[in-house]
Amino acid sequence: MRTDLSEADRKFRQWMRANLSHAADHFGLTVVGHARLGWFDRSISARVQAADRQLWLRVVSEEKQWTDGDFWTGNFDANAFATLSKPRVLDVYEWEEWRQQRAELMTLAPGSTCSPTDVLNQAVDLPDEWWTRLRRTIQTVAATPTDRINADQALVTGRIQQHFGNSVSPVVRQWETVHGDLHWANLMGPDFSLLDWESWGRGPVGTDPATLLCYSLLVPETADRVRNTFAHVLDTDAGRLAQLYAAARLLHWIDKGGHPDLAAPLRKLVETF
Repeated sequence: MRTDLSEADRKFRQWMRANLSHAADHFGLTVVGHARLGWFDRSISARVQAADRQLWLRVVSEEKQWTDGDFWTGNFDANAFATLSKPRVLDVYEWEEWRQQRAELMTLAPGSTCSPTDVLNQAVDLPDEWWTRLRRTIQTVAATPTDRINADQALVTGRIQQHFGNSVSPVVRQWETVHGDLHWANLMGPDFSLLDWESWGRGPVGTDPATLLCYSLLVPETADRVRNTFAHVLDTDAGRLAQLYAAARLLHWIDKGGHPDLAAPLRKLVETF
């Protein structure tokens, strides 16, 4: 069975690479960078060469019945944040082949990701200005009205009660617009930029700082920097609830086999509430 699954994964990844090549051909571009597969291999991305500059090409593949949610157009919809340091979607191409494919041609963010994985495993040396721009970006997003939904009360309640039972009230009393996936593989440095706007929308106040804190717990000095940068949010009732929700989300993935080394730090974090 394991051999069959491995072969299936190999074939699916080969198919995703073919999708990337097909999208590049559609846009008249050449793939010049190493192709990177995303979460559960549902997306693939690479640098591409246009006539006068390099761009970024991303292809996501999904079962057609799941393509009517906010996430499907999240990166394009995030063009509304015209003043923020983030990739801008220049063109979109969709086609159906077994599953629904969506190719997004974007501007290329300078620098490199702060971590090759979403969980930070070693300290990052980032200038003070980088942290200032991170805070301003999250504040700008939070103040931007939208009808998009990142998380609703039912989702928050379900995640918190799944891992913490009825020991704390899961009722969200304050909502704001959030990026929704603020981890270290989505952050660029040394020049600040924030990637992957697929899931942005309304969520509990403090979702983004709380999420970044949880992904930083294996590096205490960076976790402390996150706490200090967002103390005005994290040290409030809303911020503590956001931390419970962010921890519950990660514990949900740990239950599925991801990030086992984060389990103990996450539980230690929530014990302080």
